Amino acid sequence: MGQLPVPLARFPTMHLSSQLVVLITLLMIKAWTGLCVLDMQTNQETIMKISSAGALMQCSAVLDILFLMDGSHSVGKGSFERSKHFALTACAGLDVGPDKVRVGVVQYSSAPRLEVSLDSHHTREGVVKHLKKIPYRGGSTRTGLALKYILRKGFPGGRNGTAPRVLVLLSDGRSQGDPETSAAELKQAGVTIFAVGVRYPRWEELDALASTPTEQHVLFAEHFYDGVNGFFSALSAANICSAVPPGCLVQTYPCVLKTLDTVKELQGSFTCWKGSKGFAVSTAVCPYYRWSRVYRKRQMSCHRAVCPDPCDSAPCQNGGTCVSEGPQQYRCNCPPGFGGDPTCAPRFVLDCNVDLLFLVENSAPLSLEGFLRFQSFLKRFIQAVLGSDSPVNVGLAQYSDRVMMVVPVGKPNMGELLRAVERLQPGTGQARTGAALRHAAQHGFPSTPVFADVRDDLPRVVVLLTGSPSSDPVEEPARYVRDQEVFLITVGPDTLRAQLNNITANAHRVITYSSPGGLEAKVPELQAKICSVDSQGCPEQALDLILVLDASEAVGRENFVHLQEFVRSVSVQFDVNRDVVQIALVTFGRRSVTAFQLDSHASGSAVLRAVGKAAYQGGPASTGSALLHVRAELLSVARGARPGVPKAVVLLTDGAAEDAGVPAQKIRDDGVSVFVVGIGDMQSDGLLRIAASQDHVISVPFYEDLKYYDEVLVHMLCAGLCVSACVCMCAHVCACTVLCKSLAAKEYYVL
Repeated sequence: MGQLPVPLARFPTMHLSSQLVVLITLLMIKAWTGLCVLDMQTNQETIMKISSAGALMQCSAVLDILFLMDGSHSVGKGSFERSKHFALTACAGLDVGPDKVRVGVVQYSSAPRLEVSLDSHHTREGVVKHLKKIPYRGGSTRTGLALKYILRKGFPGGRNGTAPRVLVLLSDGRSQGDPETSAAELKQAGVTIFAVGVRYPRWEELDALASTPTEQHVLFAEHFYDGVNGFFSALSAANICSAVPPGCLVQTYPCVLKTLDTVKELQGSFTCWKGSKGFAVSTAVCPYYRWSRVYRKRQMSCHRAVCPDPCDSAPCQNGGTCVSEGPQQYRCNCPPGFGGDPTCAPRFVLDCNVDLLFLVENSAPLSLEGFLRFQSFLKRFIQAVLGSDSPVNVGLAQYSDRVMMVVPVGKPNMGELLRAVERLQPGTGQARTGAALRHAAQHGFPSTPVFADVRDDLPRVVVLLTGSPSSDPVEEPARYVRDQEVFLITVGPDTLRAQLNNITANAHRVITYSSPGGLEAKVPELQAKICSVDSQGCPEQALDLILVLDASEAVGRENFVHLQEFVRSVSVQFDVNRDVVQIALVTFGRRSVTAFQLDSHASGSAVLRAVGKAAYQGGPASTGSALLHVRAELLSVARGARPGVPKAVVLLTDGAAEDAGVPAQKIRDDGVSVFVVGIGDMQSDGLLRIAASQDHVISVPFYEDLKYYDEVLVHMLCAGLCVSACVCMCAHVCACTVLCKSLAAKEYYVL
C-alpha cells in the first residue's frame, strides 16, 4: 500500500490522546503493509477513518459476551498478548454492567479454564483489570474440547439465554480434533460466534466455526481498531446493539485474507541405493522434496463503519494540519506563528515596543543550504508575527567579513521588508561574528529625537542568525554589546551552542535546532524571547537591590568571572534609574568592599561597566562580616537607600556560612528580603538559615551553570516585592517591621 500519506495527522483523538492514537494507527498500518495478513483493498486514508470509527463505537445493550482465548503453544505468548489487547480494545466500547453488557473470559489449550465469569465484575474497569492479569499457559490446541466445555457449562455467570449470547473465539485456527461439530451445536442453540484470527490463522477452519454470514464474523485480531470496527458493525447489523455512531455508515470493501503456510514441493529425483547382494548393487529413483513457506490468499468482503471526516473540507489555512476529533469536530495543528486562530489564520503577535535588528550570517563557511535556511526562516517569521500596526521597529543586516546594513531600523513596510529578505545574497568571506556584533551596537540603532532634548529609549535587540564558528573572538565584543544595553538573542544549530552561550551570557536567550527542518518551528520561541525584553525585571516596581559576591580564595579568580557575568545578566534585566531600580555591589574576601553604592549609577550601562571593574580579592571569607557590612554601609538613606522602597540583598557564595545566620536575621528584621545563590555542594540548611525561606534559595551545581539561573533570580525578586510592598509607604524602619509582622497571615497590598 506504499508510503504513509500526509493526512495521517488527521487521525482523530477519540477517547485517547492524539499521540497515542496516531501511534496505534502507525503500528496498525505497518501490520497491514508488512504482514499483509488482512489486506483491505482501499486507500490508507479510508483505513484510518475505519480505525477512528472503531475507537468511537459503543455498545450498550442487554448482552452476554464470552471471549474464548487460545493460549496454546502454536499461538505463542506474543500473539496471545495481542489477542488480549483486542479484547481490551473491544471492552473499551462496551457498557459493562449487571443489567447491560456482561463480559467473561475462558482460556483454553490442552484444557479449558474459566478466567473471568460473566457475573464476577459489574464495571468495565474491573473486567479490564482482571483481563490484563490473565497469564499465558501454553499447551496443545484443543478448540473442540473448549467448545464442548461451553456447550456443557453454558455461559458461566450469564443470564441463561434470556440475553443474546456472543462467543468471540480468538485462535490461530490450527486445532487438534474436530471443533466444527461443537461449533454447529452452539450456533443451533442461538449463540453468535465470531472467529478472530491471530498470528497466521488457518482461515478455512475459522470460516467453518464462525456464524453466517462468515464475512461479517471472521476478523483479524492484530489490527485492533479495524477488528473492533468489524465486530461492532456485525453486532449492529444483527440488531444485537446499536454501536455505529450517528451519521456513520457501514460500507463494504474488498479484502484479501492471507496466511503463511508450509508446503511440501517436489524438487526432482535422484538415484538412491536400495541394497546389494555380493557384487550386485540394487538402486532406485527416489523423489526429492523441499518444505517452503508460502502465503495462501482468499478473497472476501469486509464490512466496516466509516464516519464522515470534517477534515475533508480542508478547513485549516496556511499549511495547518487538520486533526479529526469525531464525526463533526476537528482541530488544526498550525505551523509556527499561526497558532492564534482555530483555522490557522495569520495572527500578528509581535506587539512589543522594541528596536529590533536581524543580523544574518552569509559567509562562505555557512554553505548555500544554510544561508537559504536562514532566509526562509526570516520570511516565515515576518509573515507570521509582524503586521503593519506592530509597534516594533525592525532592521536587517547581513555579515561575513564585513557588515552590510540592508534595512535601517525603523517602522516596517511588510512588502519592502520581505523583498529585502529575498534580495539577500550568500557571501564569500569568513564569519567575523565578533566584529559584526560590535558594528551592530555602534551603528545599528540610530537614536531618534522625540523632543529637543529627549531621545527614543526603546529596548534594543539584536537577533543573530549564525550557522558557522566565528573566525574572530566573540566574548569581548559580545560583552561590549551588552554593556551598551543591547539585548542579544542568538539562533543557530546545536553544534554552536557553546559559542551562542558565550555571546549572550544567558542561556535563556539562545535558540538552537538539531535538524535543518527544526528551524522553522522556532518562530514562536523567537517571538517570545524578543518580547520578553520589553518586560524586564519587575515592571513599574521600585527596588533597591544589593548584590554581595564571594571573592575569596575558595571561589578563585576564574570562578569570580562567572559571578560577575551572572550579576551583569541579572542587572541588564532591570530598568536602572533613580526612580525605579537602584543596584549596589559588595565583594568580600579578606575584607568586605563596596564596589559601588545604590546611588552611584543612574543607568544600566554604567552598572554593567562598574561590575566589570569589581576586583577579585582572595584570602579567607567571612559571610557574616559581609552581611554586617551591607547593613551598616548600604542600607541607610545617607548611602543611597530610598525610604519606602522595597530592598533586597542577594548573596552569591560557595563557602561556609555558619556565621551568617544572625547578621542575615538582623537584615530581615529591618524589613529587607534576603536571597541566597549557593554554588556547589553547600548544605541546604545553611542557605535556609540565611534566607529564612526556601522560596529565596537557589542551588546551582557548578559555576558554569550560573547563566541558566539569572531569570530564576529575577522572578524570585519580583515575587518577593509583593511581600515587601507592605513597607512601601513606611518612613521608619521599625514601623515597617511591625507592619509586616502584623500582616503575616493576610494578603499583602501596595499601600
